[in-house]
Amino acid sequence: MKRLDIIDGMRGYFLVFMLINHLIFTGGYWLVEINHRQFAFVEDAQGFVFLSGLLTGMIYSRRMLKSGYAAGRDQIHRRVFELYYHAMAIILLILVAQLLLPGAFRIWDNWLGGTRLSDPLRLATIATFLFQPTFMDILPQYIIYMVVAPFAIRMCLDGRWRTVATISLLLWLAGQLGLQRVLTVPLDGLLSGGVEGKEGLRVSFNLLGWQIVFFAGIIAGALTSMREINWSEVFHPERTFLPKLALAICLFFMPLRILTAHGLMPEAVLAKFATMEIRADLGPVYLINLAAVFYGVTWLLIAGARHRNTIVQNVSAALNWLFTRSYLQLLGRHSLHVYIWHVVIVYFVFYIDGLTPELTQATKTVIAITGVLLLSLPALYRERTRVVAPAPAVPARQQG
Repeated sequence: MKRLDIIDGMRGYFLVFMLINHLIFTGGYWLVEINHRQFAFVEDAQGFVFLSGLLTGMIYSRRMLKSGYAAGRDQIHRRVFELYYHAMAIILLILVAQLLLPGAFRIWDNWLGGTRLSDPLRLATIATFLFQPTFMDILPQYIIYMVVAPFAIRMCLDGRWRTVATISLLLWLAGQLGLQRVLTVPLDGLLSGGVEGKEGLRVSFNLLGWQIVFFAGIIAGALTSMREINWSEVFHPERTFLPKLALAICLFFMPLRILTAHGLMPEAVLAKFATMEIRADLGPVYLINLAAVFYGVTWLLIAGARHRNTIVQNVSAALNWLFTRSYLQLLGRHSLHVYIWHVVIVYFVFYIDGLTPELTQATKTVIAITGVLLLSLPALYRERTRVVAPAPAVPARQQG
């Protein structure tokens, strides 16, 4: 199995759980509780952003090494324009649907923040990513990171990956300290016009905090393409200190995650703990737990099968089996289009839920599973030539 196939499987896995987590039903539904985020401060968006950075570093580093920096940079910029086009298209589609569907203004009002096609200022802030409707926020941050990606990749290719890592770490620290508020607070006041209760600046992710995940992926991807790292040696079955440390960190955070998820943490502890686990900033709790989980899973995938312990071998086999499922890899190969389609599914499920009395758990489960199956539609369409391949030509019968 190729390394990219495993990565596609992981991206598909994150897309599936992203959809499950984003489906909103009145009264909630049980399926959303069966999720890795219930046991760790690790969520699908973080994994998705890291893998996007990893693939960006791997693919475009290779192209720069082969065709030069300018060629790789131009390809990244074309990708940026494609992403921007899709980001705007999905918002336009939802706004048009809001006009056409009865009750959509009421149901989607909070998610869209009162956005109307007749409000040019709001549309301008959406186009400049200053205002991001609910669940439409991953693409904007990805686009911004991609704009900077060529410079980061070039520095890695020039052997200055440590500089990229240092800058990324400092920006993350700035995000934890809230230094971006020097700009964002006045900007929010300007966009809201000083009207109390009116939203001005609206973003879900602190770009300074979350960039560390993307650019960690960029560095790893670039070094991989340069063959500066032998991952089989880094993740060696006999080098178990770091895997054990990763496991210890995961076990440390697991009860804390369970306590916070169910509102069981004492208030005195939560008051301090909450300052360290701000999801929007990718606070220290999230970053440390994410690093531990990703290191541990990667070690299991690469080295676990060669470890002498049968339990480790079995866990490794289970993870490899999971991430080599063809359905997940299908989704992962077309992650951009699947992500956009997932937003459409989420909005329309929420619309249906808003029009009906509270659905039963069985109905919610059927809708969620149907949504997971429908995720594949754009991927199947893009691979339609593979699915419906032309029949091979039958040679003409020779004359006897």
